[in-house]
Amino acid sequence: MPVIFMVFLQTCHQNQKLIKTQVKEKPVVELKHVKLRGKLRVMTDYNSTNYFIYKGRTMGFQYEMLQAFADHLGVKLELSVNNDLVSSFEALEKGEVDLLGMNLAATPDRIERFNFTIPHSQSIPILVQRKNSQNFLDSINDLAGKTVVVALGSSFEEHLKEISRQLEEPIQIITTEKIEVEELIERVATGEIDYTISDQNVALVNRTYYSNLDISLHISDHENLAWALRKGADYLTQEINIWLIDFQKTTEYRRIYQRYFKSSRIEQRMQSEFFSLKSGKISKYDELLKQKAKMINWDWRLLSALVYQESRFDHTAKSWVGAFGLMQLMPETAYHFNVDSLANESENVDAGVRYLRYLERKLDKTLGNKKDKLKFVLASYNVGLGHILDARRLAEKNGQDPDKWDGSVAYYLLNKSKPEFYNDPVVKYGYCRGEEPYLYVSDILDRYQHYQNISIGDQTGT
Repeated sequence: MPVIFMVFLQTCHQNQKLIKTQVKEKPVVELKHVKLRGKLRVMTDYNSTNYFIYKGRTMGFQYEMLQAFADHLGVKLELSVNNDLVSSFEALEKGEVDLLGMNLAATPDRIERFNFTIPHSQSIPILVQRKNSQNFLDSINDLAGKTVVVALGSSFEEHLKEISRQLEEPIQIITTEKIEVEELIERVATGEIDYTISDQNVALVNRTYYSNLDISLHISDHENLAWALRKGADYLTQEINIWLIDFQKTTEYRRIYQRYFKSSRIEQRMQSEFFSLKSGKISKYDELLKQKAKMINWDWRLLSALVYQESRFDHTAKSWVGAFGLMQLMPETAYHFNVDSLANESENVDAGVRYLRYLERKLDKTLGNKKDKLKFVLASYNVGLGHILDARRLAEKNGQDPDKWDGSVAYYLLNKSKPEFYNDPVVKYGYCRGEEPYLYVSDILDRYQHYQNISIGDQTGT
């Protein structure tokens, strides 16, 4: 064989290996990897049943189920949002998330590509149309020649294709990208389109908001709804299945299902101006918090997360130790910033924000690496700057990084309730129940992530 041809073959082989290396997918994440990582990465969709914000609180059927499973594993739930099914499945296939926590039908095509859990619930695909419309349909056969709009990649498209094959005139199926079924339901209600398909339980919830909808026509029988994982994630799939079997027998599961699909409060929630999915609002203080957040160059949603943690947006709230108002200012702190318990909402938030700015400036003088500054600021707001400086001194004395929160300063803060820690000579402020500020930081940052997920407004907010 000529030398030149051999070199050509070798070069081709090397190029093929390089291409394979470049397009190599991420390894399949299994149960052990999730536990070692301490985090379950889940993608869900943002709608009025699965995941939403109501009066500043994170809620939803999928959210509560997923949180319960993450608690079962003893890991943190990291939730991202995507209302485009096609790109959600692509993200799962690429290994960008561990799980799609949605209402997913296990169609034959999907089963070839993904693992599916046992059903977490059931529903019936139904036709959504307007009552008393000139184009009102009484039976499935009436769909012949009609135009029905569904989300691209949804199982409803397959249902319609199957029905269409049995009709004399085919159904005109229009698929839309990056549009969730609830937006299509709204378009039906407003007359922009005539028909779409939805799970019955989602349609029932939305009918409380759009009273002109008819959802009586079933497209098929009961359909099992499940979660999806990457092919090969067999142990993680098995763990979910075992957990689901037990969890679905519990009072907690029945309570969650009742809350989002059968509760008498659904209509009240949907009609509320603080149901963020419809109104775009977190609380009645959005405009105030947008204004005050600019004083410290914070995202207003971060400040909202702190205020929710402090007072649940209740200006009349008062703690057993005397903290008051939206920002739950302690009397001595309030006095320092020239306010008292008679201050109005704006004055209370203004003082709280000025206190946050004071803490930031103090920490700027002590932190060499400011990567974790926000965590230090939040912890200081909760428990006082002195205890945080103590924890930093303990970390430094024990060879740890005093500018690092997780695994360093947070560890010493958590242990500052133990005599061997709070009696150390470097400690100036004594005993501290460190678990409270530690969880405070975690809870606020988690809530902030949820507020970011739903993309309410922008950072400075108009």
